[in-house]
This record gives sequence, structure tokens and C-alpha cells, in this order.
Amino acid sequence: MSEQTAIRARALGTRWLGVGLAAVISVVTLGLGLTGRLNLYISPESVWFACTAAVVTLAGAIWSCTLPLGEEGDHGHDHGPAPVVAEGSDDADHGSHPASPRRSLAGVGAVAGGVIATGVVAAALVLPPASLSVELAMSRAGEQSALFAGSDTVALGVADTSTFGVGDWASVFAAATNTAAYDGAPVTLTGFVTPDSSGDDGVNLTRLVITHCVIDAQTAALPVDVDPDDYATGQWVEITGTVRADADGKLRVEPTDVVAIDEPGDPYEY
Repeated sequence: MSEQTAIRARALGTRWLGVGLAAVISVVTLGLGLTGRLNLYISPESVWFACTAAVVTLAGAIWSCTLPLGEEGDHGHDHGPAPVVAEGSDDADHGSHPASPRRSLAGVGAVAGGVIATGVVAAALVLPPASLSVELAMSRAGEQSALFAGSDTVALGVADTSTFGVGDWASVFAAATNTAAYDGAPVTLTGFVTPDSSGDDGVNLTRLVITHCVIDAQTAALPVDVDPDDYATGQWVEITGTVRADADGKLRVEPTDVVAIDEPGDPYEY
């Protein structure tokens, strides 16, 4: 391979690892945003920001393609004249210093990183978007404290629970000090079925709650009086029922109606 060909190959690789991968990710982001599937990865409040950033990145990528190949490495200043090589020296004989082990190792690392980055971007482009798995939700159960940061029993009474989701109720179940105050509260909740690890004769209604993106997803689970044999683990259901307080102060959901449903388009709570 001639020196000119090697320089061109390095320039192409640099451009691909920079604006090339960024442009592909931007296209994927815009595609997911336009089809409403970006919510599978980030909260709805962040969609506009992600799409705007993708547009800006694409504009920058298009502009960079107007530059001559290799121009990205031009720092805009002159490095001065080339060093003078004494006649008869090794450099004069061989034209350059042999590559150092450190430089060779850096080259191998750059190639490996480029291959990995390309694989990740290709997977994002080819694989269909999907929500986090039930197995992940079950593995994260019990790792977090209460999700809902609203009021509990205060001087004016309990919080308004009419708009509570699974995450809100999971916090109440975990932190309420006056559980009797919630006894009889009506609920209509959507989630998927997971086993109840407490040993009670029932299941958990589970939902993943995210703040910004799926990286910070937390598992919220509510004990529900449903026969474990009625629904498979991971089955999405809509439950209508009532919150009940046991004699020992524990809260649970007593359903009056359970309907099996498909996974909703937006499977998370926020």
C-alpha cells in the first residue's frame, strides 16, 4: 500500500468514526422520534431535545462533507520547516523512525474501538426498537427506595391518589405510616405480572419507572390478590380494584376486574 493510499484510508476512517457514526445515530434518533418509538429509550420530555440535537448533528455532518478529505486534521497553523536530517544518518537511509510500541498499541486500540463503535451503531440501525425486558425489571426489584416523593399522611389528610400510577402506589405501599388511611382507595392500574417473592398467595403488578432514560429505570411492584397460575410472568394486565390494609399494616390491591392486554405503546411510567 502506497503512502498516499494509507493517508487516504486513515482520513476515511477518521471521518467515519466521527461524523459518519454521529450521522447514522442522528438518523436513527429522528426515525424513532417521528414514529413515536423514541419513548422506549428516553422520557417524553426529552424527545424534543434529542431530535433537535440530531438535526444539528446532521447539519454539521453534511457541512463537514464539503471539506476536503483529511482537512479535519489541519490545525490551521504551520508547524514550521521539517527537521534537517544529517547526511549518512539512519533516518536518511531509511526515511523515517520505526513505529514505537506505544504508537502500534494506540493504532490497535483505535481500530478495535472503531469496530466496536461501528457494531453498536449497526445494531441500533438494524435491530427493532424494544422495551426493557421483564427479566431486567425483576432483577432490579428491591434495589431502590420509594419512587413517589409526594406527601403522605399530613395534617390535611392523605395525598390525592386519583392519578396515582404503579410507581406512586409502590412508594405509598413502602413508606406509608398510616396505611388505614388508604384502605378502600379505588385503583385502575396497568402493568405486567411478576412473581410475588414475599411468599404470599398472589402476584406483583410491576412497571418500570424512568426519570430521563432507560439507564435510570427503576422497578415498581404492587402485591395483588391474583392466583399466580392465572397469568404468565410478563403478561400485561389492566387491573381495576381497591387498596386494602391488612391487620399487620401491609397494603395490597384487591382486584375486582383483571383484563389481559398487549404491551402498551409507552410501557414506562415517568
